[in-house]
Amino acid sequence: MPASTELRELVVARAENRCEYCTIHQDHDRVLRFPVDRIVAGQHGGVYTAENTALACPHCNGKKGPNLTSLVPGTSSPPVPLFNPRTERWSAHFQFRGPIIVGITDVGRATVALLDMNADERVSLRAARGYGEDPNG
Repeated sequence: MPASTELRELVVARAENRCEYCTIHQDHDRVLRFPVDRIVAGQHGGVYTAENTALACPHCNGKKGPNLTSLVPGTSSPPVPLFNPRTERWSAHFQFRGPIIVGITDVGRATVALLDMNADERVSLRAARGYGEDPNG
């Protein structure tokens, strides 16, 4: 069962119509409506609540899937949690280098890699739209 209309409206407004992972604005990415992502997926007991949802573009939503953790690229460290937009600030884990999103913590690096946040299409879209600012202000 998808998120209710009321919850979807809250999630979209809270995210200012942007993917809470890669920052792409919903109006700038195709004609697809961004899904409401359950941060903790249903198969892990996650439900559609304000505390467990984020606006995610189809790209990030598909790459994230039910994952809660991932590996840090280039290391042999154990899996780390993925970025959680409800409990963490974007700028604590990521920064922009032009239209490229760089993970500055293990959580950020693992999330950038798993979600493939710098896929060519994502970078081109951010570059064309002049992205490069922290979505948390």
